[in-house]
Amino acid sequence: MSNLNPQHVISELTQLEHIYGGVAEASLKKEVPYIHPLYQKLIQASPFAVMATSGPDGLDVSPRGDAPGFVQVLDDKTLLLPERRGNNRIDSLRNLLTDSRVALFFMIPGVGETLRVMGRATITVEPTLMERFAVGGKLPQCVLVIEVEKVFFQCARAIKRAGLWEPDAHKSAVDLPSAGRILAALSNGSINAERYDQELPERQQKTLY
Repeated sequence: MSNLNPQHVISELTQLEHIYGGVAEASLKKEVPYIHPLYQKLIQASPFAVMATSGPDGLDVSPRGDAPGFVQVLDDKTLLLPERRGNNRIDSLRNLLTDSRVALFFMIPGVGETLRVMGRATITVEPTLMERFAVGGKLPQCVLVIEVEKVFFQCARAIKRAGLWEPDAHKSAVDLPSAGRILAALSNGSINAERYDQELPERQQKTLY
């Protein structure tokens, strides 16, 4: 928006601090520069994470998911994250080639607390690391070795406000535009919506790993 009243725009840290006040002791104490054993338990229980990166073309955020513990704790300063098959856009990986900074947001279904991890990632195809993540004889495309710099848990307020794990809050897919409908609209009809939606479940199942 270009018509915001500049008198109401927050542009200084002191203005933010005036709005929000001081940081509670617990919010400071929960942050550590390593993976505490209790934080390891959260990572090992998580089947889903969101990964944020930054690169020359801007920011990217994308999902990662697999069986609980799919991100492995190598030691208290290192995580291993397998990169599986996807849409081949490799937006996150492109970013990491020029800016190694990465942030992970771990979620556990049914649990309000989440875990935030910040660090720097290296992309590798080192055979022994790749073999750690083989599923049905299929290796990941590569593995991210993440050197951890900051870890802390996030309180459950956002999850509670969203009702994220509440069954009554779940939407039916029939109420929303399908992938095929979206692609048909954005491609001016060059992609057939009905055919795309019919083929998608089987294609996804065959290419999970």
